[in-house]
Amino acid sequence: MKPSIVVLAALAAASVVALAQPPRELEQAWFKSGQDPDNYVIGVDDGGYRRGGNAKFIRHKTGKPADGNEWATLMQAVSAENYRGKRVRFSAEVRTRNVTGWAGLWMRVDQPNGESMLYNSQDKPIKGTNDWQRRSVVLDVARNAQTIMFGVIDGGAGQVWIDDLRFEVVGDDVPADRGYHSAKPPRKPSL
Repeated sequence: MKPSIVVLAALAAASVVALAQPPRELEQAWFKSGQDPDNYVIGVDDGGYRRGGNAKFIRHKTGKPADGNEWATLMQAVSAENYRGKRVRFSAEVRTRNVTGWAGLWMRVDQPNGESMLYNSQDKPIKGTNDWQRRSVVLDVARNAQTIMFGVIDGGAGQVWIDDLRFEVVGDDVPADRGYHSAKPPRKPSL
């Protein structure tokens, strides 16, 4: 047998084994949530990175969502204590493959009374297949904020990678995104 055929066969076998491997697990701080989190896989893609070999991803398991409203998020939650009264930016390099709905970065700031501020990038969606692009979300953190949550949304089928992540305090010269204010929830249901 020719050496080139042996090498090609070995490479093909290695590719099949690599594809069969489960994704490397994320750091404990990262988790998935959303409307249909069980229909999505999260992990670390050693080969899908922009910088450093640590690209996080969220991917629809079957590639065929049951309906057009299916979505999940790869996210993290942190205490707002060190950020109260400041403007913060969550940014990342984002890449997509075959996203059927939309993808984007998001951030939410929660207050103890149940009020929150949310920006989810739905007005700047990433759809289809795209190479790496820098995206960001900027919000003001209320002086009484308790928690800041942030991550990336995968709406529908497809896969979204994030890499070169930054979470930082920025000055007032950096414009804040126009978030959605969620009022304090009512104490009793309206039936």
